[in-house]
Amino acid sequence: MAEEEVNYASVVFKANKSPRAEDKKEEETVYDEVKVKNELIEQTDDTKDEKANNRDGHFRQLACCLGILCVVLLLAIIGVCVYITTFNHMSDQNQLKENVTFLQAVNVNLTNINDKLNSTVNNLTVQLDNLNKSYTALESNNTDVIAENQKLKTQNQQLETQKKNLTDMLQDMETERNELNVSRAQWSIDQYCPIDGAGRQCKSCQEGWRQYQSSCYAVNDARPPYQKTWDGAQADCKGKISELAVLNNVQKKTFISKNSWYPPEIKGYWIGLRVVDRKWTWVDSSDLTEISWIQPETPTEGHCAISVPNNGLKSVACSEKNAWICEKKALSLTPP
Repeated sequence: MAEEEVNYASVVFKANKSPRAEDKKEEETVYDEVKVKNELIEQTDDTKDEKANNRDGHFRQLACCLGILCVVLLLAIIGVCVYITTFNHMSDQNQLKENVTFLQAVNVNLTNINDKLNSTVNNLTVQLDNLNKSYTALESNNTDVIAENQKLKTQNQQLETQKKNLTDMLQDMETERNELNVSRAQWSIDQYCPIDGAGRQCKSCQEGWRQYQSSCYAVNDARPPYQKTWDGAQADCKGKISELAVLNNVQKKTFISKNSWYPPEIKGYWIGLRVVDRKWTWVDSSDLTEISWIQPETPTEGHCAISVPNNGLKSVACSEKNAWICEKKALSLTPP
């Protein structure tokens, strides 16, 4: 059998760099001998399988490295996220604390402001109540003032009416007085200057009056029941334009005593002397200077004086009834 031809070849396989952590050196595999063709084919197939296995190993190693790298990256990302989240949470927490502190301060300020506002509201409420009370009081006072004003207007109208009536009455009285003065003047002329056969002859006193010094006296010797009280006698004298006699000196007192007569029915004559404020006072407002003239001398309220016989004066109750003596000025017939 012929000897098979043997071919020799040198084959060099250069391995790719492995990503493993061991970092092995490059290996070269040299096969020096390939005896037969079949062996070569087997060797080639084995070599392919080995290459495939080596590739698969490399891929697995690469995939493992990539997986580890992804895990590391994921862990790094998670760590960063956790850090960022923690940092943000701490920042937010600090910010929240600051916000809470700020809000607490704001709340305190608002509480103080609210308290002040409540106090102000309470004060304003009290003031409003006081103002309402004052307003009510003023309204009441205003109503009273309006009513009083209306009342005063009514009274004013009434007073105006009364004034007009009084003015009319005054004018009427003035007219009557003028007429009365004319009548009185005529009456005085007729009384003091009566007409007789020789014409008018004027006298100082009227008919029935007696003159002494500068006065005229009328002795009214009225009998009961025509006698009068002191006030009644004074009124009668005033009706004759005179007053009860004022005997303020001895001469007048003596004249009256001599020209008066005292029948049994007449106890005395009223004169113009009575007790006023515990003093004997004449009707001309002068005081009695000679207290010894009257009996009893002690002045008694409600007592008046009468002229009695023998030039004396007596104190009796003014309510008694007696005759009376009037006095008035005599008519002057000579020019002053």
